[in-house]
Amino acid sequence: MGWEQIEMTRGRNQANLRVMKVAGFTEWTLQNQGRARHPQRAAANIWQLYLCVLSAIALVVAAGCTKPAVPAPPVSSEPPLPTQAQGQLPTLKLWLGAEELVTEIASTLPQVQTGMMFRTNMAENAGMLFVFSVPHRAAFWMKNTSVPLSAAYISPDGTILEIHDLHPHNTNSVEATSRQVQYVLEVNQGWFKRHNVSTGMVIRTELGTLQKTFFPETKAP
Repeated sequence: MGWEQIEMTRGRNQANLRVMKVAGFTEWTLQNQGRARHPQRAAANIWQLYLCVLSAIALVVAAGCTKPAVPAPPVSSEPPLPTQAQGQLPTLKLWLGAEELVTEIASTLPQVQTGMMFRTNMAENAGMLFVFSVPHRAAFWMKNTSVPLSAAYISPDGTILEIHDLHPHNTNSVEATSRQVQYVLEVNQGWFKRHNVSTGMVIRTELGTLQKTFFPETKAP
């Protein structure tokens, strides 16, 4: 890419600026007719213009070569679903009036999440008691659970607030109407009716109340 000479002649000074595209670059040619009073300054101005053009081209090329950042895939905050049955959990005797149950205690997050999933049976006087750290509006479903169950939603003091039937493989959550559920007791479906256990009854363990058994440091209201 070359630059045409600046011819200095007598007469009126006229400057014409034109743009030429050569091999992807922009060439500026300044043709000055007439005598140039300051040839060194004119050459410096041309050199500055040349550098500005090259800088602009470099910025355009760099911008075109820059690839847009690919956003990272969203990270799920939910833990993965269990894929197999859990082993037998620690057991505790419960009394519901005169009726006795031997229940497994699910108190950690993995134990609660797995529950009765992938189990194939439950003894008549067996159950699973889910223990939560604070009262809340519980919601249970039956994903990957083939044993028909009934669930009692229980208050912090051990009172049965609600009883619901849970049907095998139903992924619709059965939500409590109360926000004061701290325990959930699962038994074979229909067990509560067969043993005349209803809402309002208070559940106790072989160690005393549910609160004393699981949260002994908490004072009763």
